[in-house]
Order: sequence, then structure tokens, then C-alpha cells
Amino acid sequence: MLIGIDLGTTNSLAAVFRDGAPQLVPNALGHVLTPSAVSAGDGDAMIVGLAARERLSTHPLRTATAFKRWMGTDHLVQLGDRSFRPEELSALVLRSLKADAESFLGEPVHEAVITVPAYFNQAQRQATKTAGELAGLRVERLLNEPTAAGLAYGLQERSDHSTFLVVDLGGGTFDVSVLEYFDGVVQVRASAGDTRLGGEDFAGVLERLFVQRSELPPSEAIRRSGALWRVAEQAKRELSDRHEALMRLVHEERVYEATVTRADFEQAAGELVQRLRRPIERALMDARLQAGELGEVVLVGGATRMPIVRQTIARLFQRLPLRTINPDETIARGAAIQAALKSRDAAVDEIVLTDVMPYSLGVIVSERINGRQVSDRFSPIIERNNPVPISRVGNYCSVADNQRVLKLDIRQGESPIGSENLHLGLLEIELTPKPAGEADVDVRFTYDANGLLVVDVRETSTGRTVNTVIRQNDALDETQVRDALARLEALKVHPRDEQRNRYLLERAKRLYEERLGDERAAIQHWIGQFELALDSQDRRVVDEAAEQFEKALASLDHGFVY
Repeated sequence: MLIGIDLGTTNSLAAVFRDGAPQLVPNALGHVLTPSAVSAGDGDAMIVGLAARERLSTHPLRTATAFKRWMGTDHLVQLGDRSFRPEELSALVLRSLKADAESFLGEPVHEAVITVPAYFNQAQRQATKTAGELAGLRVERLLNEPTAAGLAYGLQERSDHSTFLVVDLGGGTFDVSVLEYFDGVVQVRASAGDTRLGGEDFAGVLERLFVQRSELPPSEAIRRSGALWRVAEQAKRELSDRHEALMRLVHEERVYEATVTRADFEQAAGELVQRLRRPIERALMDARLQAGELGEVVLVGGATRMPIVRQTIARLFQRLPLRTINPDETIARGAAIQAALKSRDAAVDEIVLTDVMPYSLGVIVSERINGRQVSDRFSPIIERNNPVPISRVGNYCSVADNQRVLKLDIRQGESPIGSENLHLGLLEIELTPKPAGEADVDVRFTYDANGLLVVDVRETSTGRTVNTVIRQNDALDETQVRDALARLEALKVHPRDEQRNRYLLERAKRLYEERLGDERAAIQHWIGQFELALDSQDRRVVDEAAEQFEKALASLDHGFVY
């Protein structure tokens, strides 16, 4: 069975295509959104999802969120006395989604289409694919999130030469893509974005405002606990519906409060709004389109609920953006449609998806400027937003007399300074000794839809050639993948049918930490009652107790679930 998965920074979800339409997969708690959170429990036990996010407050040093931002790097996340790579933590989330899908469908799930930000580089894409493999999934395709949004909104059902601009602001990443449909082809004309901008950053603005106004003492313990994040996230959601929000936090038995207005928030977030504008303007420029030539502007991602985002987009395009599908669910629905296309589902008309290279690829060179040799310049061979697959050639020559070796430092990025771009690999070719500038080589870059870069270098005078296939130095090799699989298999993930009980206990512990006085005593009593019900091991007794426990906690906890 092939499913679609939106692996998000804040929340993740899965969907399947059944009965002619995408259907979202509920998790063990009955929710379609699963927090992208992992926490180390006792021994080898691992907790994933909403229960893990609750532990961010009570067990901050054993809990991780937002690890998608580290995908494609060798950054290690410490959970207690164990460390994990970002793709290993993502694999635990994917395993949870896989188990939910198998329970929902009643059959094994072995394959998936997984979405990624369009602006993810090659290392980040490879890490996402590795995460899928570690979760026991064959990744049939990595689908760009804006393309998934276009499928969910039925771009393929519009008239020829319809154009969409998809603005995708999730919890941790920001993407903009211009899509066009013609003759059964959905083509990405341009992509831009910022993989370090998302709803988490807007919550960070509110965190800083609260600290300033409430005189909360700066503390690493508070920051790591996630309590401040929860207060900020709640305020961010309230300011989407109201003009002011009361932020309240209990720390060391003292209550800290501050009222923040929507105007305060928007003023403080001005720099983030400017960061939203730049990729939009770049995508339009690369697509050679004016704002008025777009058919629709579509908002995707939970962070687009913020009025500040909707208003910014409306002002830029002088129209109200389209947001008829729940922005948290759009990407997963599109992934399910792509899964149906891969499975050749008869309910979906055959269409072709084309993509673009979101970053420029090139080499570091030296240039002679006003008689001086200037090094560390970037020379693009394939420029960003060219359709893939693509093959391009650049010609380069020696810079010294009798130079015997030409070293090619292959980079990916947009900076004119070569070393500021992402290093992909090194390649050397021997040269025939000649005066400077007379020994030259043709360098061909070939890039395909699966993110594979082949570099061929040919010395023009002798025909001598060398070539390489670029592989990311931060990606796991086959031995490392086997080792990671063995490590993950040894971990004990809480059974699916225990997840609700675990979540309720972790929620109660978090509320106990936040409350004082009589409320604490009540929570302590409720926990004891529920633990007695669990000890009975009677399913009927446990289910009844869980319902009562959940209602009791809800009477105190007026915050958000997602």
C-alpha cells in the first residue's frame, strides 16, 4: 500500500487515496495531526507524538521537537544519555504514522510519497529519504510541498496555462513556488524560500515580548522546558482571532502575566514579514511573471492562519488569497493524490509533474580583476529554477604557468563568494602543462529529478576525462544505515493502544507543574484515580476512567491541543 506523508517541523500527518478522494489518517488519539516530537522514557522506551510534546515541559532534556530544521546536517540531538541524528528522530515519527495508517487501512504499508520543502537542498532531501528507509518505508518519491498543494487544490483540473503561486509557511520552513498547468503537465516554473523561517519564529517574537513585559527572569531552564513556548504559541493562536491575548506563566510558584495586542505582535514581527516578502519577489522574478498575471494565490501551512501573514500577501497581490482547504492538511492531501498517481489509480487522471532545481550549482574559481587575481568566486553551471532533468557545460582554464592539476570545488547556493555556498564535493583532473589560461576543461553537470548530480570533466586538448556522482558527506552510508536500523529496532516505542493513556498522564504532569494550590491537589488526586484504573488492567474500567480523566484535565487546561 502506498500512502502520502507530510513530514512537518511542528506536526506531521498521513493520508491515503480511497473512494476517489484523499482521506486523512487518524492517529491513536483520533487526531489527524501528530506532533513531530520524540521523548526518551525510562530504559529503552521512546515516546512519540502528543505525549512526547507534553513532556517538553516536564522532561526538557529528554525531549526533542523541530528537528526537521537539522535535516541534512551531522547535528546530534541529545535525549538524556543518548544522542540521535535528525533523520533517526524523523524515522520514529514516520514509524508512528506508518503504524496509524496500517491500523486505519487494515493492511501493511511499505511505500510512501513524502513531501519536502521545495527549497530543501540535496543533503536535506537525502536525509528525508533515509528517514523513510529507517522507518521501514520505500520512498517512492520526494514531492515538493508547494507541488502537493497545487494537486490538492486541483490545479490539474484548471484550464491550460493556469498559474498558481503557492505560499507555504509551516512551523519551521517557508516555501514559495509558481506552478503552471498545461496539456496534462503541472510544471514548477520557479521556487524560492527560507528553511529557517516558520511559525516557530513568530512564536519566538511573542516569547521575547512576554519576557520583556512580565519581567520573567532569563533562565535556560525555562527556555528548555517548553513552558514559555507553550504560552507564546497559545497567544499566537489567540491573536489570530482576537486583538489581544493574556500571556500567563507560573515559574517557581510565582505567576508572571503580560497582555500583548495584535498591533504589538505585528510591529515586533516586522523583520520576519520582510523575510516573507523576499522569496515571493524572487520567485516571481525568476518565473518572469507580474503579480497580476497569476491565476490564484494559495496559502498553505498552519502559520498562514496568522492575520499578519494573510494581510501581507493580500497587500502584495491586491487580492484575497485562496484558503479553502485546511492549511494544516493541504500538503498531506496532495501527497495522497501523488501516491494515487504513482499507483495508477483509475479515479485520477494521468498527469505529469515537472520540477526545477531550487539552487544554483557550480564551482569555485579565481578571476583576474584589474590585473589582480581574486579567488573564492562562485561560477554557476546550472542556475536555479531551471527545469530538471538538466545538463549544462562550463569551460574553465588554468591560472598558472605549467599547472599540472585542476581542482574543482563543487558548490550549491546563491552567494557570489564560493566558500559561503554548500560544499558538495571535490574533483581533480590532470592538465597538460601549458602557459596560464591555455589548458582548459569542459565541466558538465547533469542533475535529475531524484536529486542525483553527475559531474563529468574533460580536458579539451587531450580528451582526458574524470567524473563523479555527488553524494552528500553528511548523509548516512549503507553501513551507518544498518547501524541506525539496529539501534532503532532496539528501542521500545509505546504500543499504539497505550498512547492515549500515556498522553493523559503526561498532560496531567505538565498541568501539575503549571498550577498552584487547590488545582495541584485536584490534579494529584485525578492522577491517583487513573493509575488505579490502569492497575486493574480491565479495558472497560480503563476506558471509562480515561474519559473522566480527560474531561477533568480539560476543565483546567484551556490551551490548544494542536
